[in-house]
Amino acid sequence: MDNCSQEISMLFEVSWEVCNKIGGIYAVLSSKAKTLKETLKDNLVFIGPDVWSNENPSPYFTESETLMHSLMKRTMLPDGVFVRVGRWEIPGRPVAILVKFQGMDASKDAAYGRMWDLFGVDSLHAYGDYDEGCNFARAAAAVIEGIVKAAKVSPRQVVAHFDEWTTAMGLLTLKADMPEIATVFTTHATSIGRSICGNGKPLYDYLSGYNGNQMASELNMQSKHSLESAAARNADCFTTVSDVTATECAQLLGKKPDVVTPNGFELNFVPAKTKYTKARTEARSRLLEVANALTGSDFDDDTLVIATSGRCEYRNKGIDVFIDSLDRLRHKQHSRRVLAFVLVPAWCGGPREDLQHNMETGSVQRLSDPVLTHKLNNYNEDPINNRIHQLNFCNDNNSGVGVIYVPCYLDGHDGIFDKTYYELLPGLDATVFPSYYEPWGYTPLESIAFGVPTVTTTLAGFGKWILSECEKGLNKCGVAVVERTDSNYDSAVSTISEILSDISETPKRKYSAMRKAAMKISEKAQWSDFIKYYNEAYCIAIKNRDARMIK
Repeated sequence: MDNCSQEISMLFEVSWEVCNKIGGIYAVLSSKAKTLKETLKDNLVFIGPDVWSNENPSPYFTESETLMHSLMKRTMLPDGVFVRVGRWEIPGRPVAILVKFQGMDASKDAAYGRMWDLFGVDSLHAYGDYDEGCNFARAAAAVIEGIVKAAKVSPRQVVAHFDEWTTAMGLLTLKADMPEIATVFTTHATSIGRSICGNGKPLYDYLSGYNGNQMASELNMQSKHSLESAAARNADCFTTVSDVTATECAQLLGKKPDVVTPNGFELNFVPAKTKYTKARTEARSRLLEVANALTGSDFDDDTLVIATSGRCEYRNKGIDVFIDSLDRLRHKQHSRRVLAFVLVPAWCGGPREDLQHNMETGSVQRLSDPVLTHKLNNYNEDPINNRIHQLNFCNDNNSGVGVIYVPCYLDGHDGIFDKTYYELLPGLDATVFPSYYEPWGYTPLESIAFGVPTVTTTLAGFGKWILSECEKGLNKCGVAVVERTDSNYDSAVSTISEILSDISETPKRKYSAMRKAAMKISEKAQWSDFIKYYNEAYCIAIKNRDARMIK
């Protein structure tokens, strides 16, 4: 750590995605933990929601009856708040505390009134997951306060780090009840920025003219925006993950981040060199096996296998651009067949039984609807499914480009692939993430770490970072950065189709060099290099805490 490391006796980090894999923040925290723990040991404590049951236990958490046992016996908690202490089963196996927070619901109205009085947080228009997030956040703050008191450590030696609006009320509660603790607030994507994009409005051409409060009112986002902006203003250190989002924060939240903390990656997620060839062969074999069992076609080993993945945000993640670029690619001449997977979790209804039957029996009988591996509960409303069918991707032997939609979490137990996303990733030849709204972009970083060349955009924080490190494109760094604006959709589609066409015709030796270049540039984004930005954030928080405590 930096020169303030001796001042930190405990570091808490609170997130809805601790031991709860639902989005990109899980990847940030789970890959960062090992590097942080090397210095802090078990004084690094992650706090997440206990949303699990005996029938549905967390696959990422192992409870311990001895870890922090005596300390937790002395920890006073509010009525209706219960905790489980254990290890987060990720590299480093840090301490994790899961919090049952439902008991906080009884006091939420009084808490909302207090937040209005102290910080001007407007909870009047709250709906949806607002109450759930705030109840968890307040419970997490109570857990931190209780542990600090029970441990009899100086609050001035404690840093509490809160991620996203879902934990923001915890930061404000802690500032009110134990102001000696230094606080950090990280927004990984502003709630109002995501909403502007999700509603089809242009964000970038008009960003300088947007008023965050006005847009929150227009889009019915007043409460989340009010809470998030209050946390940004009141945190001892406010951070975000890229320069792209820093500009967005300054305009929409009215607060420029104190430091940008880019997301790194832990290379121990990647198969060792001695095991990589086997991992790639097995992954590729499974991808092609599923494709052939579904389509009755013959996608052989010479097929160019590509994919996109990530959160199910059709426009924000550029899934629309990806599918349309595949349609454009169909009309180009290329010697290899192309098989594209859309690995995006949606409202999945479970695996297709007819596909399971084909795979179990080795049948290659073509199935009806040969573009979908799992059932969809909202088949007619799913935008990805609709666009694939609208463009009439039929995936037969005459198709130069095939498209397969995988609308489930690849957790190793999906009933079709039964491999995790990381186990399948080495089997790909390229990935495409043409995001419109992407504060950082973990998926392209993961891709190149696994030696898979990737396409990202100038609107992704990762894309901007790549351009600062390497402007030579796929051949020199394994990454192509495509320009995206509010008004160049067709141009982006055309450019990506050209890139994919070029990859399909790339000689094996040159392609092998491209894969090596991808791995090499990913080494510059390891947490061992990027953790310095978080250490800077903790030092800023301590310095600003000290300054306000003097007043």
